[in-house]
Amino acid sequence: MIPHLVTVRHRRPNGRWLRLYIPVLPVLLVLSPLLLLAVLVGLVACLATRVSPVGALRGIGRLLWALPGTRIEVEQGRTAVLVSVR
Repeated sequence: MIPHLVTVRHRRPNGRWLRLYIPVLPVLLVLSPLLLLAVLVGLVACLATRVSPVGALRGIGRLLWALPGTRIEVEQGRTAVLVSVR
């Protein structure tokens, strides 16, 4: 299942949290020209390094399938970022 919503929480230096909800589908539609370019570059890289393009796409699909429910938390000093994929 492809994730539908990414939640990003950012703790500001003053201690308050900023929460952003990012819908995945509209972002993919807006960035689709760049994604098409990335797929073409990835295909050329696979052919140049003799990696199976089908195997690479299968690996990317498995990674996207495993993303829902993932939480990534990064803290450095007084700033913190929490990313949650739903």
